[in-house]
Amino acid sequence: MELKATDLKRFHNGQGIPLVGLGVWKMEDEKQAVEAIQVAVDAGYRAIDTAKVYENEDFVGRAIREVGIPREDLTITSKLWNADHGYDETLRAFETSLKKLQLDYLDLYLIHWPVGDYKASWRAMERLYNEGLIKSIGVSNFHQHHLENLFTTANEKPVIDQIEMHPLLSQKPLRTYLESQDIVHEAWSPLAKGGELLNNPVLASIAEAKGLTVAQVILRWHLNNGSVIIPKSVTPERIQSNFDVFDFDLSDEDMKRIDALNEDKRTGSDPDSEEFLARTWN
Repeated sequence: MELKATDLKRFHNGQGIPLVGLGVWKMEDEKQAVEAIQVAVDAGYRAIDTAKVYENEDFVGRAIREVGIPREDLTITSKLWNADHGYDETLRAFETSLKKLQLDYLDLYLIHWPVGDYKASWRAMERLYNEGLIKSIGVSNFHQHHLENLFTTANEKPVIDQIEMHPLLSQKPLRTYLESQDIVHEAWSPLAKGGELLNNPVLASIAEAKGLTVAQVILRWHLNNGSVIIPKSVTPERIQSNFDVFDFDLSDEDMKRIDALNEDKRTGSDPDSEEFLARTWN
């Protein structure tokens, strides 16, 4: 599959998103975050993914102003947190995020998790989209039934669903559904949490045969599956390496071997689990 670093994954509304973006979850130190974003932009990244709950939107905003790239060449994503659901609450939360980022608009705004009155939140996001304050709106961590519920009142269909996805959790049924609805799938935690995959013997053998890192093999597997990815790192070498996934490919046999690793194993939360549903949010 021929892919280029400058390619965009197109949304059904005509907008698009770079195939590889930088995730900034847990980047809590301002200097470190700004430096990581600068390294990423220098390496070729043009998408940055943040969220209110990461508490670093102000750092991201500073980095955007300092990286030396025109604003219109960057794709900036943020997300509505669980405590802010509701129509008016969403409008206020978005305004706060925009002020912290010091931006005039967002390229992409997502509902972070399907909790609370997310239908009312979506109506507010549709308003912001129609007013031009957001170029595209989407969701995160939505299963098929959450999307079907949203569709009962939505005027606009989400352009993207950001989901946990990696070789241990391939999400093939959900990806198939999203593709049938012309909704892009974006993988958060594409390398899985905890480092378990980085020591996997199947992945290690593929990486060794090609002279690659295991992370590069996993990220290319994502791209070949049609996913957008947002690997997170603050280490310059890894930021660069995670972007260097366009000058090689995986064979059909490689893809099948990686597909076979699926265990439907989550390393993050399942929004349908009793533990998750019992939580309170602030």
